[in-house]
Amino acid sequence: MNKKNAKSHHPHKQEAAICGLFCRSCSIFIGTAEEPERLSKLAAIMNQSVEAMRCEGCRSSVRTSYCKTCKMYTCASEKGIDFCVECSDYPCEEIKNFQSIMPHRLELWQSQARIKEAGWEQWYREMVEHYSCSECGTINSAYDRKCRNCGTAPSCEYVRVNKEGIAQRMPDRI
Repeated sequence: MNKKNAKSHHPHKQEAAICGLFCRSCSIFIGTAEEPERLSKLAAIMNQSVEAMRCEGCRSSVRTSYCKTCKMYTCASEKGIDFCVECSDYPCEEIKNFQSIMPHRLELWQSQARIKEAGWEQWYREMVEHYSCSECGTINSAYDRKCRNCGTAPSCEYVRVNKEGIAQRMPDRI
């Protein structure tokens, strides 16, 4: 992997979701930050305006409509915690249901455990590596079969490790 590129990503808590998702690897985040065409396509698929789709991370003021209504975000705010793993009710039914639906959520339990064990900053640095292309260092989403920059397949370690799970949940993506 291109270590220089990976090291250029300093941990930003707004990109570390309460549920354990890594916001920088989200297709909507990537579309907002780097690929307006991607964001436009996603907005059309979800029948929303591009502006309503924009997201700069879980803890930012600019969040996609889905993230604005996140029950886990509200719950954590009310309880004064930063991550679900800090809650005495973890894992609750809300996060269990959330985790079970989409391929980009396959590793939530591992992420929460790692956040608890090593801290969110170390987890963040590991997620940069986990979602980065081994050839060029570009951060990809769970839905990028090939690197969105150089075309290397698989796009990142997450896709390599979870290819089967992604295929089961969304066969048209793999």
